[in-house]
Amino acid sequence: MKGDHAAVLEQPQESDRTGERAPEKRQGSGTQTLLRGLALLECVAEGIGDVKGIAARLGTPRSTTHRMLNSLVAERYLHHVPYKGYLLGPKLIHLGMRALEHRPLVAMARPHIEALARLTGDTVHLGVLEDGEVFYLDKVPGTRGLEMRSRVGLAMPVASTGLGKSLMLGLPPDRWPDLYERARAFASAAPGRPPLAPWPEFRRRLAEYADQGWSYDLEENEIGIRCVGAPVRDVRDQVAAAVSVASAVPFMPEQRMRELGPAVRDCADAISKELGWKPQ
Repeated sequence: MKGDHAAVLEQPQESDRTGERAPEKRQGSGTQTLLRGLALLECVAEGIGDVKGIAARLGTPRSTTHRMLNSLVAERYLHHVPYKGYLLGPKLIHLGMRALEHRPLVAMARPHIEALARLTGDTVHLGVLEDGEVFYLDKVPGTRGLEMRSRVGLAMPVASTGLGKSLMLGLPPDRWPDLYERARAFASAAPGRPPLAPWPEFRRRLAEYADQGWSYDLEENEIGIRCVGAPVRDVRDQVAAAVSVASAVPFMPEQRMRELGPAVRDCADAISKELGWKPQ
């Protein structure tokens, strides 16, 4: 009887033990499957679209890889093109757009432009292209006590600002002349505004800015104010916005502008990564 009683006592203990551990085992297996599925999606996003290549990257049997692919296609996370391979599916495109909607540009950029303002002590701007003009989305004042005409909500000609020139770097060059002419007409109609450089010189400078990754405003928007700007790119590698550092000429000699260029570009790149951009 004693032996039978002991067996009876042991049986619930084994059941309890199984009841405690089985969920952990299932959870571990489920987590592994989830992570493997996400890794598979990343493979396809990187351009690996065949079963053999995906299986090799993941280290999984082809049969297992094929089952995972079929499941993801069925749920529309992937799309299969016969004889070509697998592509990202419509559900991922939808989720990507929703992710961008949930992460507004100003909120994402704020910590980065604040850090740049602290680093430089100068005013930092964030802007986007809107109706052929640069629209100021955000501004972090510098610590030098300088006043300048820029403000959130202001729209200015693209070709006369550091922000705008950085935005122009994302446009086809055949659009540059029109934006240049609009800025030149604006400057000529406003007394006291500095003129733009002649078009051949302006175009040459833009080509240089594209090569180095940042742009300059040499008092073309406001007399006595210079700035350094850089483009912000999105997940499609398209220019989505721009950032700039602006200050008075005494604080912005040409040597300092050249030194600030990489820092402004780094800030823009950090915001770009928030938008899903990856360096080429």
